[in-house]
Amino acid sequence: MSWTDYYERRNALDSVLARAEKDPAGPLPTSPAFHDPAGLLLALHYRWTLKLTGRLGTVLAEAERDPSIDLVDAISDAWRRTVAENKTLYAVLEAHADRYEALWPQLRAEQRTLALAAGLAETHEPTEEITRIGAAFQTLLRTAAQQPSRRQPGRHNPVEQLLRRLVASA
Repeated sequence: MSWTDYYERRNALDSVLARAEKDPAGPLPTSPAFHDPAGLLLALHYRWTLKLTGRLGTVLAEAERDPSIDLVDAISDAWRRTVAENKTLYAVLEAHADRYEALWPQLRAEQRTLALAAGLAETHEPTEEITRIGAAFQTLLRTAAQQPSRRQPGRHNPVEQLLRRLVASA
């Protein structure tokens, strides 16, 4: 890919996100930079992955220096902050994920990344199990993100408490 191609693709993604602010679930525009809507979604997901994994990496580096950090809380917070800072990008991916099968392997990889980063699964476990745990964790994150915050200082989020019980019983 040439620098011209790179900038064309970047500008196309920025344009899609600017238009999607009004209606993230609306039809995906066509772009000469991408062959089809699935290619566009894969590029958007790649952008999302860079943002999320960058933040997760920072959290994991902090946790390595400070073992008192609760990984589930820290990874949950990192995910929520990434969503909050990239609302339109996240909303477009969420709105179109079920319709484009080409995106599904990346979504499952994201679920595994969340499960492993939060310490809810180990790398030696079967891939299907890690994906299942990550999917449950992600669902709880989404559900908690949609609920008004009732968190009090010193208390864990009830969804996170439930997740800890479910994972411990698995």
